[in-house]
Amino acid sequence: MLAIVVVAATAASASGSPRAPETAQLESPSVVILEAGTHRELLAKHADDPRAIASMTKIFAALVLRKHKLDLDGWTEITDVDAKTAEGGAGTRLLRGESFRNLDLLHAMLLVSDNRVPTALARSVKLSPSELLDEMNALAQDLGLEHTKFVDVTGINDNQSTAREMAIALDKVLEDKVLAKIMRTRYARITSKDEADTIDYKSTVLPLWTKGLKIRGGKTGTTDDAGHCMIIGAKVAGHDVVMAFLGGESETSRFTDFAHAVHWVEHAQLDEPAR
Repeated sequence: MLAIVVVAATAASASGSPRAPETAQLESPSVVILEAGTHRELLAKHADDPRAIASMTKIFAALVLRKHKLDLDGWTEITDVDAKTAEGGAGTRLLRGESFRNLDLLHAMLLVSDNRVPTALARSVKLSPSELLDEMNALAQDLGLEHTKFVDVTGINDNQSTAREMAIALDKVLEDKVLAKIMRTRYARITSKDEADTIDYKSTVLPLWTKGLKIRGGKTGTTDDAGHCMIIGAKVAGHDVVMAFLGGESETSRFTDFAHAVHWVEHAQLDEPAR
């Protein structure tokens, strides 16, 4: 689907000189494209408006877990605490009483946003749910993200940030080779310690399936309050960029907007800041 959108976007503007797409053409209410590393703004649409961020929250949990040197080869059991924390969110395939390798649980958290994982892995590094939450908020402050606030560790509730701050946070996450590799993984199969459960996961980041694009990593998020969101890092026409699309009304809006953004980066003059 994304490949078709990219082709359509290319054909629509082939006869004109490259320029940033009109913000009205971008379906997501909040959008930003930043240069990776420098965070120079290339394109912005309401990029500093605070919005709900849904499961994109989990990149902050992942950073905290890595800071605490999570044992990737260790095993963690899914408990009643994890099930309670995940109540009200999307369904899960991680059953209470089953243990999974920590690296596999990171895949479950970042590929499909399983809400039972954050508290489970926090327990593995000896953090309570409230301590994980406190450290996530502290991390946002350390990164200078003034509008990023967490009230839960999953994203089910009203965690907030902005498109700009989420793109900056993603840039930080992609510096971690383990997390970056997970976030550009298409499929993962995990098996419980007793081998009773085998689960196949497929990433919700659809651009990973588009030929010719080098995706550095991405994460989606969806709730009624947040709409359909995505953060994604890509190398496009020699430029490393991080993008955020927040608040889309349709499931495909974030992917359509990404396609338009890719086409623009491929053709725009980026030596000077975009106007």
